[in-house]
Amino acid sequence: MAVGEHGTSAATRDLAKVPAVTLGFWIIKIAATTLGETGGDAVTMSWLGETSAQADGTGYLIGTGLFAAVFAAAVWAQVRATRFRPGLYWFAIIASTTVGTTLADYVTRSIGLGYAGGSSLLLAMVLAVLWWWRQALGTVSVGSVGSPRAEGFYWLAIMCSQTLGTALGDWVADTEGLGYTGAMVIFGVALAAIALLSLRRSVSRTLLFWAAFILTRPLGAVVGDFLDKPVESGGLALSRLAATGVLLTFIGLCVWLLPQRAAARAH
Repeated sequence: MAVGEHGTSAATRDLAKVPAVTLGFWIIKIAATTLGETGGDAVTMSWLGETSAQADGTGYLIGTGLFAAVFAAAVWAQVRATRFRPGLYWFAIIASTTVGTTLADYVTRSIGLGYAGGSSLLLAMVLAVLWWWRQALGTVSVGSVGSPRAEGFYWLAIMCSQTLGTALGDWVADTEGLGYTGAMVIFGVALAAIALLSLRRSVSRTLLFWAAFILTRPLGAVVGDFLDKPVESGGLALSRLAATGVLLTFIGLCVWLLPQRAAARAH
């Protein structure tokens, strides 16, 4: 069996069940992370009352349980699939962003770690999962995700990164006083810098992918907050449910109209 870059077999790369990393991938990813923020807030804040005077953090815990169950079911279906299925993949991504939103809110607000403490803990978790994955399988490249074990590491890393992104976005926007628009600029510039680095052949594609994947989450988080938070807090005060519906429709159209193909090489 032929072995390619990072020790990944050609057969495994051919069987990758995740999408190739294209401009369309990043457009859908940012929209999905934004939906995760508005959708998660719609359940925990609007439905379960975490913005009311009686809020005690239970809503975040219940919301996390609900979305975690959906995420687990989505990953189970994704692992059982025999090939890359765009709709199933993006459903799992959306599920990971919603559980990431509610879990981050529970960790930073209900448990009381705060944005700095929560972000530090979650960053350590992301790095630990990626290190464990690389030690176990020799690579963390997207093109290697073709076996159930690799998929398990992949989705665990994604869930941790989505949770980190929510806490990091809130930290920059709220604690550092930049507001939602300022935070959008910060994360947008960081992603632009990664895009420029991608032009250099000497920089690891895998490193750049995970850096961009992690940073798109806080960008989506602050965009989501900008859409649905009160005007006096710097938001547009749009309906969380309506914003979630619009984003879901947009993602559906993108998945349908934009080219979707399985990853065939390491990124």
